[in-house]
Amino acid sequence: MYNQGAVENAVRGSGSRCFVYEVTGLRQNQASELINYPIRRSGSVFIRVPYNRMNQEMRRITRLGGKILSIKPMGVSEQANGKASEEVVTSTVDNSIAQETNNNKGHGKATPQKANSEVKGFSKSPAEQQPKKKDKKGNTMSQAKAKKNAHANVPVNIYRPNSPYVGKCLSNEELVGEGGIGTVRHLKFDLSQGDLHYVEGQSIGIIPPGTDAKGKPHKLRLYSIASTRHGDDVDDKTVSLCVRQLEYKHPESGETVYGVCSTYLCNLEAGTDVKITGPVGKEMLLPEDPEANIIMMGTGTGIAPMRAYLWRMFKDEEKKANPDYQFKGFAWLIFGVPKTPNILYKEELEEIQQKYPDNFRLTYAISREQQNKDGGRMYIQHRCEEYADELWNLIKQEKTHTYICGLRGMEGGIDEAIAAAAAKDGVTWSDYQKQIKKAGRWHVETY
Repeated sequence: MYNQGAVENAVRGSGSRCFVYEVTGLRQNQASELINYPIRRSGSVFIRVPYNRMNQEMRRITRLGGKILSIKPMGVSEQANGKASEEVVTSTVDNSIAQETNNNKGHGKATPQKANSEVKGFSKSPAEQQPKKKDKKGNTMSQAKAKKNAHANVPVNIYRPNSPYVGKCLSNEELVGEGGIGTVRHLKFDLSQGDLHYVEGQSIGIIPPGTDAKGKPHKLRLYSIASTRHGDDVDDKTVSLCVRQLEYKHPESGETVYGVCSTYLCNLEAGTDVKITGPVGKEMLLPEDPEANIIMMGTGTGIAPMRAYLWRMFKDEEKKANPDYQFKGFAWLIFGVPKTPNILYKEELEEIQQKYPDNFRLTYAISREQQNKDGGRMYIQHRCEEYADELWNLIKQEKTHTYICGLRGMEGGIDEAIAAAAAKDGVTWSDYQKQIKKAGRWHVETY
């Protein structure tokens, strides 16, 4: 799936705001010797970090083998091994470290860059301060809690456009069955020659070869990753994409126009080198709670991140690779396509449904074959309207996360359906949706 919205913008935070990182496990090596703070073999190190360098420092600590135990604003009393916070030291990023490169077979590693800080809500959020709403039976409704910095160690921009990773295409397979509309390909790329790693819900960039009409190199396009962090082969050496060839009529000439990058990828032969950047994105990440409820609503190639979620939750090989994450919650996928042959990964989805009927529910919205209650085409918003009460009963549970991915504009119909169900409980959906967005339980990525 091509996803322009997943690009992370730089943030210009105030350097006067400082936070204290409690870090353990930093290893002594050539890079860490350049850093102006002590390295301990055990116990914690407290590092004072300006707001506008927080993400840089997170990535640097990770590279040095450290683990962040806590992040607190300056002024909060720190204790470690019986010693007070006078041992807090200022973090300084040496230029030689900030410009680290990985010369392994020519693959350039990214330089640290400011990114959106996830560290918010050290005081109670407005949602927490508000009195909790109750349903008609007097039961307390869950309110949004402050978003925690749960994704501090998620990899971001390991490879950048000026120094991408070059990996080979391992396979390129058609996903649309006979009689379907268009072409959608499942591509798998080799990552074994570099340090590109990712987690479910992120995206990578692809730089197509050649130049544009102005003679400049083509810009990268972002695509949602369709595999888990371990890859389709569960060996941590591959990444997969789900790509539809973009095709449309030119509004003036009427000629058929094909997307540059999507056409390049759909016609890619196994063994061909591909320039890859990233990963990027923290909006669509799965919660770590194995008992969470996961609602997924997708259209077309919006299935890409959801395939990764489902593999992580239900695939036997993945379960063996993730002993600390054994999914016990409930997952529901509502998937919209034009025709049955366009149901991407159909066999995989239905195999999971058959094997885990109590934990996975699969609902299709096949627009050109099914009718909604008014006799028109069945789209995903009509399925949401049909099951609105059930969806709302799940959404209002504090452990439920909802993911929407696909064509821009699909959110409107979904909101209308959920709003009608929420109103029955006396809840204004627009207000409640803002709360669960702040709590990190409502995830949208459309294009």
